[in-house]
Amino acid sequence: MNKLFFLIFLLPYTMFAQNVLKGKVIDSESGVTLLDVNIINQSNNQGFKTNDQGIFEVSETGTYIFKKTGYQDKVLKISGSFQIIQLNVNPSELNEVIINTNPLPKRLKKSVITTEIISSKDLKRSNDLNLAPVLNKVPGIFMQSGALNTNRITIRGIGARNLFGTAKIRAYFKDIPLTNGSGETNIEDFELAAISRIEIVKGASSIFGAGLGGSIHLTPQSAYLDNTAIHSELSVGSFGLKKGLIAINAGGLNHSLKAFYSNTHSDGYRDNNEYDRQTITLNSNHFIGEKDVLFFLLSYIDLKAFIPSSLDEDTYLNNPSAAAYTWKQARGFEDTRRGIFGLSWEHQYHANLKHSTSLFSSFKNSFEPRPFDVLDENNFAIGIRSRLIGNFAIFEKRLDWTVGAEVYRDIYKYKTYDNLYQDFPDGTGSVQGEQLTHFKEKRKYGNLFLESNYNLAQKTMISVGLNYNNTSYRLDDRFLSNTEDIDQSGSFKFKGIVSPKFGMSHLFSEHLSFYTNISHGFSPITLQETLLPDGLINQNLKPETGWNFEIGTRGALIHNKLLFNLAIYRLNIKNLLVSRRTAEDQYIGINAGRTQHDGLELSLSYKWFNSEPFTLGAFVNYALNDYKFKEFIDNDANYSGNELTGVPRNVFNAGVDFETKLGFYGHTNFQYVGSMPITDSNSLYSKAYTLTNLKIGYKFDIDKKFNFNLFYGLDNIFNEKYASQILINTMGFGGTAPRYYYPGNPVNYYSGIKFNYTF
Repeated sequence: MNKLFFLIFLLPYTMFAQNVLKGKVIDSESGVTLLDVNIINQSNNQGFKTNDQGIFEVSETGTYIFKKTGYQDKVLKISGSFQIIQLNVNPSELNEVIINTNPLPKRLKKSVITTEIISSKDLKRSNDLNLAPVLNKVPGIFMQSGALNTNRITIRGIGARNLFGTAKIRAYFKDIPLTNGSGETNIEDFELAAISRIEIVKGASSIFGAGLGGSIHLTPQSAYLDNTAIHSELSVGSFGLKKGLIAINAGGLNHSLKAFYSNTHSDGYRDNNEYDRQTITLNSNHFIGEKDVLFFLLSYIDLKAFIPSSLDEDTYLNNPSAAAYTWKQARGFEDTRRGIFGLSWEHQYHANLKHSTSLFSSFKNSFEPRPFDVLDENNFAIGIRSRLIGNFAIFEKRLDWTVGAEVYRDIYKYKTYDNLYQDFPDGTGSVQGEQLTHFKEKRKYGNLFLESNYNLAQKTMISVGLNYNNTSYRLDDRFLSNTEDIDQSGSFKFKGIVSPKFGMSHLFSEHLSFYTNISHGFSPITLQETLLPDGLINQNLKPETGWNFEIGTRGALIHNKLLFNLAIYRLNIKNLLVSRRTAEDQYIGINAGRTQHDGLELSLSYKWFNSEPFTLGAFVNYALNDYKFKEFIDNDANYSGNELTGVPRNVFNAGVDFETKLGFYGHTNFQYVGSMPITDSNSLYSKAYTLTNLKIGYKFDIDKKFNFNLFYGLDNIFNEKYASQILINTMGFGGTAPRYYYPGNPVNYYSGIKFNYTF
């Protein structure tokens, strides 16, 4: 009787002692929580699943297998503490992968817009020095690269008329904007080895600023939990290339830190083409219980790059390694230090509501001696991005929603000085003279956005989005040397711009989907474009605006061996902004008409063999770009009906990959770029060209903790002569020929070694 009483008394405590073990499953690259992950106990085959917040519960300690379509299986032991489990993307099943760029997570095949994912594997196919070969494999995006520090990126023709650098395309590093207050973007100087994925959204996105062309999202290499490892690389190559990199990962059960340092040097193919860059990238994750996550991100770049500039046709054809004469005499270069910092916090209030806030800041200090002057500039920016993410049911169907705001402000100060290099003997280089100008720009914008996805039926989803933008500039002329100087101080404010988006996707089957969308976008005007020759601000300028109409299909066929995406679109732009050159270093902006961008984009990838001893895959990408001026009158010239300047009509890519169990691997890529108009009159075109690149390597393990990777690459194997960047509508000054061409590199190699040690 006493024993029975004792057992009855002890039973509640025994039941309480059998604690349920809990944890969370996330995407290792983005931190997005993963629902419906299958979790199987190896000892008894009992199964569990994660809920909408990625949370799982298991009944006992033991070894479990975590499985989800689109991700690599993971086997690990579950202990008594709350654990975070990171799953790695399976590149061969990208159609099943969760899109990082959308705060309403969903599989790629359910997206209502054309989204391209450049995986970590894709990034490793090239020399991890130049971003252009990577981006140019994506249909619809085209990156011209005159030098490692001279680039222009366009998406569906947007940004092609920007004379220097990338504009009218939004870019983010995780949640941190890389686009400044004037709409200009720089992403090429980031260390590629520190990036795990690039997602490219084509067309305007309501939650990312409604940029006309689309947006580019860089995902940093995530720090791995419960892992301590060191990774190092050393590369050498043509034109004096030397690169060293070291990365350290330190991770506990619920917190981690990853740090990268790289040092890159190249003498360059051309005169006055030396390049030196150092980068530091830090990325930290800290999971606080079930409901809170902190992310920390820092990137710092120290760059000094000399500028060979563009060449006239005769020099380009007969002496392509030369630098432009004036740039060589002045020894023109850019010496830049810039950094970004971001801190993000996510909190799960309950199963149907989450809050995410990011604070960010960035700076840039640059000194650039140019033949016509010496530019000294610095920029400081600060901002916040915050959003609520939730869901509820309407007519027993789930509606996911997000609403938020992004506020950004930057202060841009710049001075110019006379360059006296012509007054000194050859070889002296630039010599700073008297001050010419001193300006301070205050630029700010605010975005309010909302987006919702509603499951209209089991296989049909509709998406509705809205973005409201308000942008303003203030210019202070801080240098008036005498009473005759024109005071260019003033302000410019856009009217508020409302950009809606509507889309729909439908699953014909588990592996085949259809999507369509209509979206509105705009491109801000830079403050420099608003300045008239008399120093006043042109208040009559309007930002470029446009509508994107698109239909597409994506899926996986032949037992998931063939992945495909086909999109057809039309983009209508009005208030076309044209930069009219008035002097060697002066431009004014004018609204000159309308353009129409019709296009077709096709992506195919196929796994011929996918077995443990040998894998063989191939891909084909094609873009047909039919872009025209619908209406374009510049002074007395009528260019209506002409092809849009600076964009090739056809771009074709094909490649083959293989990998063996023995450790040997290889990748080859063929690219064809069609001719493109150089002038608005279409009287001059660049020549079409083809490039073939090859990379081979050998990976081997010393033991389970220590592995090596040896590689060798050859770019432009057949030594094609081509222009890697075109400067459109340029003019010659002082009787000189116009300089349209940046010569591409001839055949060149790179080789190196990587090793990784896990403690």
